[in-house]
Amino acid sequence: MNTSLGMIPYGQNAPAIVLSILLFLAGVLLAWSVPATYTYVIAGLLVLGALLLPLSLLMAKQWEKAVVLRFGKLQAIRGPGLFMVVPFVDTLAAWVDQRIQTTEFNAEQALTRDTVPTNIDAILFWQVHDAERAALEIADYRQAILRVAQTSLREMIGSSPLSALLSERKAADLQLKDEIGRKTAEWGVSAVSVEIRDVAIPAQLQDAMSRQAQAEREKAARVILGSAEEEIAQKFLQAANTYGQNPMALQLRSMNIIYETTKERGTTILIPTSMVDSMNVGGVLGLTAPAGARSTAT
Repeated sequence: MNTSLGMIPYGQNAPAIVLSILLFLAGVLLAWSVPATYTYVIAGLLVLGALLLPLSLLMAKQWEKAVVLRFGKLQAIRGPGLFMVVPFVDTLAAWVDQRIQTTEFNAEQALTRDTVPTNIDAILFWQVHDAERAALEIADYRQAILRVAQTSLREMIGSSPLSALLSERKAADLQLKDEIGRKTAEWGVSAVSVEIRDVAIPAQLQDAMSRQAQAEREKAARVILGSAEEEIAQKFLQAANTYGQNPMALQLRSMNIIYETTKERGTTILIPTSMVDSMNVGGVLGLTAPAGARSTAT
């Protein structure tokens, strides 16, 4: 924050004001109580000190640094806390806020590497780590940070495809942070982080991308369905081979299907006599009964 002492009363503080009032009252009381030449001189000095004290005793907050120039040259970097300057000799060139601050920036109708116009909004978190360089190396570091951020964002958009901007935001954030930090480091400013908030593309392209995504989902669904059908066909083929080698197993399966169908709903199924004869129910029962008797005996 570039300010001069005459424009904004930075540095004014309660201790200096209280001491100034006390000195002024002491000078007035001294001149009034002891009317003599030397007391008038002392009282005048006290009043003069009271007037100059608010300009001499200044205070910087914990997060502030004051850049002091003496006869136009750098004298010191003061703060935080109370510090003294020489009135009319020292000049406060700038008060630098060293807290983390934010700057919003954007790029409108910037073309990506695959020539897609995009509007991108982002926010930069930055901090002044060198108050001297921030105050002396550049006229207005806040405005310069904004310009650098916008330029870096456009450069990144021009070198990246749209798919990367949409799917790899973390990588884009890191790339922007490193690029902005590299350019602002010589001004005493560090880029803490960058966050891309929004990537806007034309409505026609949004519709096309939506249709493409839908087509890819349908393709994946059909591939999965085809794989399932293939597995089912393999199982059917294995079952057919098993039933072909063992006709009795096929007959038992047929009878089980009929039983499962009738037990749930309590319905009656009419089966042609020829189908019953082909099942050879009697033969199946005759074969299974001795097996059941043997298992019981054991």
